[in-house]
Amino acid sequence: MPASAAEAAAEGEEKAAEAGGRELLYCGTVRFDIMGRKVKGGHEGRGFVASGCAACHCVALSADGRCFSWGRNENGQLGHGDTLLRNLPTVVSELSKYNIIAAGVGRKHTVVVTDEGKSFAFGDNKHGQLGTGSLKSGTVVSPVPCLVTKATNAVCGADFTVWLSSVEGSSILTAGLPQYGQLGHGSDNEYNAKVSSVSLVYDPQPHPRAIAAFSGNTVVKVACGTNHTVAADSCGFVYTWGFGGYGRLGHNEQKDEWQPRLVEIFQKSNILGPNDIISAGSASSACTAGVAGSCICGER
Repeated sequence: MPASAAEAAAEGEEKAAEAGGRELLYCGTVRFDIMGRKVKGGHEGRGFVASGCAACHCVALSADGRCFSWGRNENGQLGHGDTLLRNLPTVVSELSKYNIIAAGVGRKHTVVVTDEGKSFAFGDNKHGQLGTGSLKSGTVVSPVPCLVTKATNAVCGADFTVWLSSVEGSSILTAGLPQYGQLGHGSDNEYNAKVSSVSLVYDPQPHPRAIAAFSGNTVVKVACGTNHTVAADSCGFVYTWGFGGYGRLGHNEQKDEWQPRLVEIFQKSNILGPNDIISAGSASSACTAGVAGSCICGER
């Protein structure tokens, strides 16, 4: 038995490393009895390889391909077949027969990808962000298949989803809310829903659709902010689109972009290498850029 907290932590990390990942650490809770305390949640000694968080729910992937989720669940975004809150990481049992390799977390929805190229989603589907081809069920509490083949990754904005795929000519697909052009199809799908007055709405896109601007490129990295998207192709060029407020798209103007636009700083130099990283926050974008260090744009 470990003689101290430090030894206990070291033992936990050692077991996790042996399992092929790292120990899962997290903070934030709505239960006073576990606040600030080390909690045993049934995942001790299990190695974790990835995690993702929205404002009110989290997902973590273990080295053995299991998907864990916890947090608020009023829209079924945890995937447990109900809308009950979970205070601790809980395995999504309906996904246990799959090896989950990637997961995206939106405002109230979650999307995962298996090692066989399948994708499943659960949670809020008001804008078609689950990519099931339907808007019939506004809340999906259990994993349902997305209309994407050969998926390799999934990333979520607030109310939209972006998939990467190994299908030639369709390496990036999007579904969900198009309000600011964040889906990359050249339109925000805005229309007036009333004849006698102004009531602007945005036609949702429930069918995952390949972005035509990338038909001759292969997108290998993608990140989503609340309402904007950042992507890098196999040549190392970076593109952004969606909501342009605070200059988060890196184009020297606060203008929404309805389709992918090459970021000027990457046109001649500073192209990304295979190990460089792109990321997107609510009002900012950032990436590492080889010898140039890092590039950041948006609200400080």
